[in-house]
Amino acid sequence: MGVFGRFWLADAISMFGTYITTVAVQVIAVVALSASATEVGVLNAARWLPYLLFGLIAGVIVDRCRRRPMMIGTDLGRAVLLAVIPLLAAFDQLSFPVLVAVVFGVGALSLFGDAAFQSFLPRIVDRERLSWANVRIEQTAAVAQTTGPLLGSGLIKVLGAPMAVLADAVSYAVSGLLVATLRVEETKPDPAERHILTELREGLRWVYRHRMLAPLAVSSHARFLFTAMASTAFVPFAVHTVGPTGLGFAYAAAGVGTVAGGAVSLRLHRRLGLAKTIVLGRLLAAGGFLLLLTGDWAVYGGQLLLGLGLGFEGPHDVTYRQRVTPDRLQGRCNATIRSFNWGMITIGAPLGGLIGDLVSLHAAMIVGSTGMAIAALALLATPFRTAH
Repeated sequence: MGVFGRFWLADAISMFGTYITTVAVQVIAVVALSASATEVGVLNAARWLPYLLFGLIAGVIVDRCRRRPMMIGTDLGRAVLLAVIPLLAAFDQLSFPVLVAVVFGVGALSLFGDAAFQSFLPRIVDRERLSWANVRIEQTAAVAQTTGPLLGSGLIKVLGAPMAVLADAVSYAVSGLLVATLRVEETKPDPAERHILTELREGLRWVYRHRMLAPLAVSSHARFLFTAMASTAFVPFAVHTVGPTGLGFAYAAAGVGTVAGGAVSLRLHRRLGLAKTIVLGRLLAAGGFLLLLTGDWAVYGGQLLLGLGLGFEGPHDVTYRQRVTPDRLQGRCNATIRSFNWGMITIGAPLGGLIGDLVSLHAAMIVGSTGMAIAALALLATPFRTAH
């Protein structure tokens, strides 16, 4: 198996575990700890708050270090943290604040690990094949999204939600060991004296003064904000509508849609162009949240449509910024955009929970999906509409 093959396998294994935990942690919160919609929003925000707090610094650090050791360390660190959940649950010591703290810690390690991951890929794949590699990774993530929640639902039913989280801990440990087997020549960046604020400004200028990257980044930030609002309301809505097991099947339906969307995304990109492909994908994702409000079984159809949209547009914005960004700025570019993207969840998730508690879960999903659609269409009014 080649370098990319092992790199892909490590990511795939950890991805399967992550989707198991996606279901298990939310079931723990809603069922075992009786969390409200607002508390689910707080839990979701905790996962992404490190991106908002430390994201820009993470980009500087990733550009200063070799990326393979960072991926290994963050994988093993996440394995240890996630193992805390079943351990505390076994002694009846798991509480909602502790769950939030563990999720925050996993998010902090994921921040550095993800920035290193996206910045490492251009080192092992030719730039001409980056689209192909990102589509393969996206399709694998979709398969994991399809089967991971189903596996998670089965583990929850047989072993309980806390023990299902242990599967994710094991997956991160295996991923870290696989990355350790990669033999890639990776020289340490120039040790010349640097100033962290200067490097931060350089990364921010690259993204937000770039004629094409800037509108793509801002549009993505808005999409994440409104998606978080709708997604937070979706969790208690689905649990109460189709049950915890149904939530797993709903996430699986989204995975099926993402696989289908990824299968035709390159062909769609060649026919429509970059901007229209991304906009179409985001409009379909927004429509998915509206569709699931039309009836109980529509929960699955809505998630299927959501996944289809993600599969259409997912690989292309990542590939675009990887191809236009020089290697020395890869860490800062990826971390800057991801930090504000995921940071928007820390605002949108609690806001969606509040709307869900104070008005209705339906209202939160309608507001979120409407915002997603507006943010998508606005991208066509920017210079990015001509991007290649």
